[in-house]
Amino acid sequence: MIVEKTLTVALIVVGFMLIVTVMMQPSKQQDALSALSGGAGDLFAERKSRGFEAVMRRATSVLGALWFIIGFALMYVSAH
Repeated sequence: MIVEKTLTVALIVVGFMLIVTVMMQPSKQQDALSALSGGAGDLFAERKSRGFEAVMRRATSVLGALWFIIGFALMYVSAH
């Protein structure tokens, strides 16, 4: 019972942190406009993230994976 409540709180906290990290990521509007106007050359160009953008991208990936893991753990604990 206490494990279930702890996992629920952790899921809510990680979900909130995931929302914040997604909102803090730099905008990619130019890439989207390029795709709509036919400039696909830049859309598929591999550009390595640096600095703040790289940190936010990594944090989003880690938090997303953690959110799924906690969600599956919560399902398992609730079922047993």
